[in-house]
Order: sequence, then C-alpha cells, then structure tokens
Amino acid sequence: MNRPRLFHFSEDSKIEVFTPRPVRVPAVRPEGRDWLNGPLVWAIEEARQAMYFFPRDCPRILLWRRPETTADDLALWWGARDCSMIANIEWAWFERLKATPIYRYEFAAGDFESLEDAGMWVSRTAETPIAMETLTDLPAAMASAGVELRVMERLTPLRRVWSTSLHASGVRLRNAAGWND
Repeated sequence: MNRPRLFHFSEDSKIEVFTPRPVRVPAVRPEGRDWLNGPLVWAIEEARQAMYFFPRDCPRILLWRRPETTADDLALWWGARDCSMIANIEWAWFERLKATPIYRYEFAAGDFESLEDAGMWVSRTAETPIAMETLTDLPAAMASAGVELRVMERLTPLRRVWSTSLHASGVRLRNAAGWND
C-alpha cells in the first residue's frame, strides 16, 4: 500500500515529540471504536490537510464531493464551483484566520493506521516529526489547495448538509455561534 504524507497542525511551534493523549472532548463512537477517545497521536493525510488550515478552535464545516454525490445536492450546496473542498467559517473568526500562524508537522507514516474516515490516521505510540513548516497566510494556503473559503454570519444554516450526499466534516462546532441552541 502506498502510504500518504501525514501531518499534524498546531499553534505551537516547539513540539519535539507528540505523545499519545486522549481527546479533550470525547465523542460518541460506534461500538468497538471507543478506543478512539483514548491516548493517540492524530494525523491527517495530505489530500485532506486543508481541514486544518485554521486556528485550532475555529469552528468550521468542510464539504467535498463523493462518488455518490447527487446532481441535486451539487446544485443546491455546491453550485458551479471548481474546487476540491468548500470551507465554511463565521465572520467572527475571519480576522483570527488571517492573523494566526499555524505549524504543519510532518510524520513518517510508519506506526500510523488509517481510520478510513476523512483522511484521519492515528498512532498509539509517541511520534517524532520529520519536518515542520510555518503557514502564515491561511487563506492563500486554502486557495493553493483548491479550497474555496466561505465566510458567513453563522454556521447554523448548514446543519442540514449532513443529510445530503456530500461529505460534511464539522470541526470545533461547539465554538460556533448558536450551534448548541
């Protein structure tokens, strides 16, 4: 199997070793997958890395087409865009997005295992990065990766996108205005 390049994104530029740790906010996991809330090092594969071109706590909804995406869903949610992903954030986070540098750490793929879910990989052992790069213009990094950035007042109008044939990933939605109402 050809292993992809794997990355972890942080606002901390001084991480020398990533030690497995449990997630901060445990998620409801399918039966037999509760170990995903336990101590792990998380990484994202190169094809989906734009999911993390954001300040850590920035709420966002990311969309991309899947083979089974219907023409109706494309017309309603995607339009005539020629991009690989659409990233939605709130205006309240836009200045932070433009001003916050993030650090992209790269890992050797050795001990990582794929979750077969949105490009996520995990390792149960400590991982030493093989490289680190500073990203200072996150909107430009998104554009370079073929991602369209949409900025909106609130993310709540996108709640229904999970019932479509598009892939939808929500990150840090607990920080989105009105999300938990």
